Amino acid sequence: MNTAPPWALPPTTAAAASPIAGHWTPEQALAVFECLQALREALWRAYGTQVQQAWRNQLAPDHPPPEFDPDEPF
Repeated sequence: MNTAPPWALPPTTAAAASPIAGHWTPEQALAVFECLQALREALWRAYGTQVQQAWRNQLAPDHPPPEFDPDEPF
């Protein structure tokens, strides 16, 4: 019998496909959701401006847009 906790075991194919536990009660899932929401809010208060800038940097292209040629078809 394997006594290792579930997080220490190698993931199975089904478990690897979904990182969400399938055996939680609705109350447990709500507790995790609320914890993640509180963490998200705390991170936003502490790093909101930096997070916004990092997000903009990820969305901005690394190169200039292609040159526009009005005679070129779509």
